[in-house]
Amino acid sequence: MVKQDIVIIRYGHREVRDFRVTSHCALVSRALGASKIIICGTPDETVEKTIKGVNARWGGKFEVKFSEGWLSTVKKLKKKGYKIAHLTMYGIPIQRIEKELEKITKLAIIIGSQKVERAVYENADYNISVASQPHSEIAALAIVLDRIQQGKELEKEQKGAGLKVVPQSKGKKVIDLK
Repeated sequence: MVKQDIVIIRYGHREVRDFRVTSHCALVSRALGASKIIICGTPDETVEKTIKGVNARWGGKFEVKFSEGWLSTVKKLKKKGYKIAHLTMYGIPIQRIEKELEKITKLAIIIGSQKVERAVYENADYNISVASQPHSEIAALAIVLDRIQQGKELEKEQKGAGLKVVPQSKGKKVIDLK
């Protein structure tokens, strides 16, 4: 498996309406191996504050960045050598292209929040589906991150963690490392 730098692009964040879903997209991205999320739309420091707090307690350096426009973000990432994958129910099923995606060292994944304009489909190198049915961008993101990393992200330890879960079949146990 190739070491990948994975960046998530959140298309069209609307501060009041999307805070919780965008926060969950960031949490899934962080937990499942992405290095950052770029939120295109209204800047929302609450999402950034949430993730900084999670990083402080649970470790890692996951970043939250903001951008006014998705297209300028995509163009900048392409110039840096990133391939762009757009998650959409209209795309090619992940199981058909996951082996190809595993080999990409720099990958940016676009996940929507609002109706996605045609230009997103046209500027993406890949339009990917986890099911050709309506579904959540959070679920699609989790599935794609897991498939392209072959489950290895599930074993990753976050550096600088203050807390650590001890897996239990019943109940819960968390160790304070500090």
